[in-house]
Amino acid sequence: MIEKAGFIPQLAEDNITYDSLNFTQNGVELSVQVPVLTATQLTQVIEKVTTARNSLLQNFTVIELVDIIDNAVHQLLDSNNRYRKKAEQLLPIITGFDAQMIRLGLTASLKTFRKPQLLKFLVEDFNNPLLLDGFQPRAKGGYVKAVGPQLMTHIWAGNVPGLPLWSLLSGLLVKGGTIGKVSSSEPLFAGWVAQLITEIEPKLKDCLAILWWRGGDEVKEKQLFNASDIVLAYGGNTALSAMQSRVPVTSRFLAYGHKIAFGLIANTSLNANNAKQTAHNAAFDVINYDQQACFSPHCFFIEKGGQVDAKDFSELLAGELANYQKKYPRQTLSFAEQTQLVAWQQQEQMSTYQQTDKQVISPESGDWSVVYETAATAFVPSPLNRTVRVIEVADLTCIPALIAPYRAYLQTVGIAAAPTELFKLSAMVAELGVTRITAIGNMTAPEAGWHHDGSANLLDLVRMVDLELSAEQAAEHYSSYRH
Repeated sequence: MIEKAGFIPQLAEDNITYDSLNFTQNGVELSVQVPVLTATQLTQVIEKVTTARNSLLQNFTVIELVDIIDNAVHQLLDSNNRYRKKAEQLLPIITGFDAQMIRLGLTASLKTFRKPQLLKFLVEDFNNPLLLDGFQPRAKGGYVKAVGPQLMTHIWAGNVPGLPLWSLLSGLLVKGGTIGKVSSSEPLFAGWVAQLITEIEPKLKDCLAILWWRGGDEVKEKQLFNASDIVLAYGGNTALSAMQSRVPVTSRFLAYGHKIAFGLIANTSLNANNAKQTAHNAAFDVINYDQQACFSPHCFFIEKGGQVDAKDFSELLAGELANYQKKYPRQTLSFAEQTQLVAWQQQEQMSTYQQTDKQVISPESGDWSVVYETAATAFVPSPLNRTVRVIEVADLTCIPALIAPYRAYLQTVGIAAAPTELFKLSAMVAELGVTRITAIGNMTAPEAGWHHDGSANLLDLVRMVDLELSAEQAAEHYSSYRH
C-alpha cells in the first residue's frame, strides 16, 4: 500500500519531491510518501500561510472556527468517514499498536474536541472568548484583545497517535497560521485532519501546512523558526534543548518534553468492595498506548493497612494486565526495545534473591510485568511497555522523599482515596511539582481545558493587546460631534 502524507498550500505538485517511509506489520507493507521541500518551496509555504492568516483566518469569528472544528471531529468520530477508515487501517501498521486500542484511543481523544469541550478550552483561558475577535472592555477601564501568531510552528512527536490534535486545533482556535512538522514514526494523522478541515471550509486551505523533514535538519528548522512567532515542540529533552538553541530570542518557544506519572492508592480504597475495580482501572492506565504517553504511570504507591494489602493488589493488577493482553495485545517492539526490556526484567528478577520482600510477576512472553516491593528507598522509572512497580509504603506522606529527585519531570498523579484524603494528598503532590491530579483509570485521558504541564493551552499562544482608558478618553477630543 502507498499513502501520501502531509498537507501543503497550493504549490505546483509536479515540482514537489517525495521520500518514502516504509512500515511493515504482520506481513502488511505500507509506504508513506512524505514531501521533501526545497528552501525556496519552504519560503513559499511560509509566505502563503502567513498571508492567508492575515487576510482570511483572522476574519473568522472564534465561534465559526469552533463550529468548523466540531464538524471535523464529528466526521472523524464516524466509522464510515474515509479519513477515520484510513486511520483505523493504517495507524496500526505504522505504530504497531493494537487496532482496537487505536480505535478506542482516537475516539477518546476526538471527544475532547467537540463543541462543548472546545468552549471549555476557551472559557478556561479567556473569561470572554470574544477577546479573540476584537477589543473587549476591562473591569478597570479600557479594552483588551487577544492576537494569535501570524505563524506558529509545531514540531510533533510520534509516540502516541493523535498527539498533533492538541496544538493543531489550539492554533486554529486562536487564529494562528500553522506549519506543522510530523514525525517519521507517525506521519499521517495530522495531514488527514488538515485536509478534512479545509474540505469543510475551503477558505482555510492556505492557512495550514503539514510538512516533514528528517529530525535534526538545522537548516530547515532555522528557516522556519526565524519566520515564526511561536515554536511549539514535543520530544525528548535533549532534542528539545538543541531545538531551543535555534529559536531566535524574539520568538516564543513552548517545549513539552519527557514527563513522569505515578499513582497513589490509600488504604481506605483497598477493601473487598473496590480493590479489584481499582486494579482494573490501574491496569488500563498502564496498557493504554503501552505507557508511551507522558501521563502514563510508572508505578503505584500503596499505603499499608488496607483490607487488601499491596502484595495482593499486585496480583490483582497482574491478572488485569493479563486480561488486557488478550483483548489489546502490546505493540510490536523493536529489537532494541525488546533487548532493553528483557535486560530490565532479568535484572529485577535477579534482585529478588537479595530482597525477600520483592516479587516479579510476569508471563514467559514478557508482554507485561508487575514488580512488587516494600523496601524501595527511591523512585525508579520503569522502561515502559507495560512494566509497572507496586511499592508498599507505611504512609503516603513519605512519597515526597522518594519522588523529589524527579521534581522537574513530574506531571500526572492518579489518586484513589476518600475525599478528605484526596485534598490532603493533592496539596502534597502539588508542592512536589505535579500539574495534573486525576482518578486512577483516567490518567491517560486529560479533561478538556486541562493545563498542559501547568500552562495554559490557548493563552500561551496569543499576545494580549491593551487599549488603555486614556486613549479612549483622548479620542473624544477629536470626534466630529465635539465641534
